[in-house]
Amino acid sequence: MKPDLFEAPDYYNLDELLTDEHKLVRDAARSWVKRDVSPIIEEYAQRAEFPNQIIAGLAEIGAFGPYIPEKYGGAGLDQISYGLIMQEIERGDSGVRSTASVQSSLVMYPIWKYGSEEQRNKYLPKLASGEFMGCFGLTEPDHGSNPAGMTTNFKDKGDHYLLNGAKLWISNAPFADVAVVWAKNEEGRIHGLVVERGMEGFSTPETHNKWSLRASATGELIFDNVKVPKENLLPGKSGLGAPLSCLDSARFGIAWGAIGAAMDCYDTALRYSKERIQFDKPIGGTQLQQKKLAEMITEITKAQLLAWRLGVLREEGKATTAQISMAKRNNVDMAIKIAREARQILGGMGITGEYSIMRHMMNLESVITYEGTHDIHLLITGMDITGIAAFK
Repeated sequence: MKPDLFEAPDYYNLDELLTDEHKLVRDAARSWVKRDVSPIIEEYAQRAEFPNQIIAGLAEIGAFGPYIPEKYGGAGLDQISYGLIMQEIERGDSGVRSTASVQSSLVMYPIWKYGSEEQRNKYLPKLASGEFMGCFGLTEPDHGSNPAGMTTNFKDKGDHYLLNGAKLWISNAPFADVAVVWAKNEEGRIHGLVVERGMEGFSTPETHNKWSLRASATGELIFDNVKVPKENLLPGKSGLGAPLSCLDSARFGIAWGAIGAAMDCYDTALRYSKERIQFDKPIGGTQLQQKKLAEMITEITKAQLLAWRLGVLREEGKATTAQISMAKRNNVDMAIKIAREARQILGGMGITGEYSIMRHMMNLESVITYEGTHDIHLLITGMDITGIAAFK
């Protein structure tokens, strides 16, 4: 087991843009990752198993609903703090960050924003503490980039709703206690419902044989005539805009998280380049390797600036969906390219579990696709700047 020697790059002194609270929150998350994630994550990724024992630690560092008000069990932090926590967790592993992102932005966020006061008090404190784990049901077997085409539906049966359908590629599904599920009513309007484990007809089979996000639990949500109490309908908002606003929050976290994965790959490659001797000198002294490293730190710095500015805009309530899409697409694309270049610097050692790079590379193949594919985010930007939708 190799020690975690990670040193975060800050080429443009961006720490000067952060408050003391930001740095305190980030450093607490960084220390936790070094202590509780880095020593075990390679083993769990090799086994394709989520390390359930880290849930309490995620809750302790405020990773579950950092921006949720303290009255509901959250930490009451700002958006940049949320981003920094996601950055540090994904530096450890994208799958672990996915667990926290889903809990925060896709489960707690809609209950906080669109739930009743009774729902907030019932679910949010337990989700914030990790006593409850949640998942988010939007994507279906036949409807990914086009969620409006969903077929999962519910019917009004007088004293309850009857829910039928299926969701696919759902992070946290195998162990989730609650699921925020998006389904159409009899008029075809999309609503959110809170479905609890144990409801008859609700099952969560796990997805196996993944080459990516192996330390994250992924599964399906199956609804076979599930009776959902009427008080479990989220009353605050309906229509596709409701789940898409949750995705805005999650994508914002991903834009920060991807920087963490990129920083880890860069830091690993930089250290290796100074230690690996070929032709009687460190490979870091060759032009081609310096080109790779110089381009890496440049792209990381640009992504840091993009994420920080987006955090300011989001905290001010000014960030648009299109701006969030740009940051998600750019930063994940940046991270996956850095992972590939870093792997080359390590040569054959780069494919082994002795280093984190290949695991990051495989994970990022999922991150570049989920919560809006690379291509869809390009089209969101294209629509925003031309005013013309190219989706269909």
